[in-house]
Amino acid sequence: MDQPGLSDFHTPALIDRDGVVVGIATGGAAPVLAREVRARVEAALPQGLDRLARLAEGLRETVMATLPDFMARRRFWETAFRGAPRDLALAGRTAEARREMLRLLNRPEQPQGVVHLVGAGPGDPELLTLKALRALQDADIVIHDRLAPPAVLDRARRDARRIYVGKRRGEHSVPQEQIAALMIAEAKAGHRVVRLKGGDPFVFGRGGEELEAVRAAGIEVVVVPGITAALGCAAAAGIPLTHRDQAQAVSFVTAETRPGGAGADWTALATPNHTLAVYMGVAGAAAVQAGLIQAGRAPDTPVAVIENGSRPDQRVVTGRLDDLARLVAREKVVSPALLIVGEVAAWARSGATAREVAA
Repeated sequence: MDQPGLSDFHTPALIDRDGVVVGIATGGAAPVLAREVRARVEAALPQGLDRLARLAEGLRETVMATLPDFMARRRFWETAFRGAPRDLALAGRTAEARREMLRLLNRPEQPQGVVHLVGAGPGDPELLTLKALRALQDADIVIHDRLAPPAVLDRARRDARRIYVGKRRGEHSVPQEQIAALMIAEAKAGHRVVRLKGGDPFVFGRGGEELEAVRAAGIEVVVVPGITAALGCAAAAGIPLTHRDQAQAVSFVTAETRPGGAGADWTALATPNHTLAVYMGVAGAAAVQAGLIQAGRAPDTPVAVIENGSRPDQRVVTGRLDDLARLVAREKVVSPALLIVGEVAAWARSGATAREVAA
């Protein structure tokens, strides 16, 4: 292998999961590249594929005898490999997986749908978790908002139906109740539904409301956490949210509240050496500034505003707390943007893009 002149064949980079084998080759042009591709493919493949392959092998003749029609067999295997039998086999519950496959084979019925509440992360598709990626690749329906960029949606199965339910401040195109009803209806139709939400579903994403609604309808729901904006955007801007010398605590707070609801307790949030990550704070920048200063936070506390954090068009602007509202207006900051208030905000590289910070 190390002396190509003595060989008339090339050895591909292999992924061998005991019955599931993937070979990656470049015709000898770039073996290291083949290894890199193998590493990426292997990371995307769930553990336990060997159990699923052995289970299918053991039932292959039974399936062929029961379903002589080719298209019927294909639909059966698609259902098995995307549904409960697959999930049970990957979890190591092979006996239950086999029983579920036989049940599907002997008593064909409308497949039971499931809803996945999936965190899309802050926008960089490489920050998707492997579990989120698998959910997208298995989905029949992807219900998404404007915080899920095209680069993330492109990771979904090509033939999955995409439904946009985007929202903007003051412009709610699809009410929350209708989004929940849509998820429930698609799941009851037997579809694997992904509700794709920016950041993490349970951090200012109303994921708790959607979880409650889907469960109340008797539909199985799986929560797939994502990297929330505070973590992803701060990292992309080079800001440590905590620091031994500058921040012993960090709080996530939203500048928006339900109409008639209680606002943030600025007194509790105004202590020094405390980082605030303010979500949905562009329109409420003046209120954030006034609330913190009135509660005792120093006017010269550093602030950073991160627009489109972790994305190719990321922009970071910095200043002082007593100039926060003017900074947002002067720089014409638009959502999605995260406000970071605290001593650690001084670490931000003003104007830096995600690529520049990473370098």
